[in-house]
Amino acid sequence: MQKPIEKRYEFVLLFDVENGNPNGDPDADNMPRIDSETGVGLVTDVCIKRRIRNYIDLIQEDIPGYDIYIKDGNILNDENRKAYQSCDIKPEHGADRDQVRALTEYMCENYYDIRTFGAVMNTAVNCGQVRGPVQLSFGKSVEPVMPQEIRITRLAVTNEKDAGKIGTMGKKFILPYALFRVDGYISAAFAAKTGFGEDDLELLWDALENMFEIDRSASRGKMATRKLFVFEHSSKLGNTHADSLFKRISINKISASKPARSFDDYKIEIDENDFPEGVRLIKKY
Repeated sequence: MQKPIEKRYEFVLLFDVENGNPNGDPDADNMPRIDSETGVGLVTDVCIKRRIRNYIDLIQEDIPGYDIYIKDGNILNDENRKAYQSCDIKPEHGADRDQVRALTEYMCENYYDIRTFGAVMNTAVNCGQVRGPVQLSFGKSVEPVMPQEIRITRLAVTNEKDAGKIGTMGKKFILPYALFRVDGYISAAFAAKTGFGEDDLELLWDALENMFEIDRSASRGKMATRKLFVFEHSSKLGNTHADSLFKRISINKISASKPARSFDDYKIEIDENDFPEGVRLIKKY
């Protein structure tokens, strides 16, 4: 296991979408998620973690220690059994507390997303549970969004009984443009429990910068990471409150007379005056 990180971090991620749906809501006909009271667009932390997992799974494929636990097609109990096999424990006999600790350590060593985000693995094949050092807020759009319904035509059908439906209309939802902000936290204290190290941290920064580059689809339109600001503390527990650091990054629209349609319509401002002692701002992207 690599040496865990020894410093606390916070970060601010800015990404945008153009003519796409960044995170559809299955309970609302797959419309873009919005705060019903404010109209602000939302992207769940689960959605962002999915993009990170997909990126790591692609660029670290077949590299020991960088498997992905939560991915398409995985049967989690089968993944847990690999830990039992490695630790020479029979799943049908169960595991005591010390054995579960060893099983959890195996899972952290071998799965990037477990030592990064944590996981609940106390299923029928129990490998315990662990809280990950990296946590994300929901993505929130800088301004209220206005979803648009786009009508589309169906020109092909699945079987003969639907032949009369050729030419019928369908629909998809898009946001013409929206800039989203995500606030993130990285705990060195929890990293010590999962083994999240410097190499893992660099991979995380790389994933946040490039995750949309390998995740194109017709529904998501044009998406891109625009900025990544990292606050590095000099200590394990941190040198100031995270919220006070997040407030130093502000985003303002340049012109109030027209709706934003690109990242260039916004101005990013950073308050670097009287910076807290022991905290360093790193502009990663």
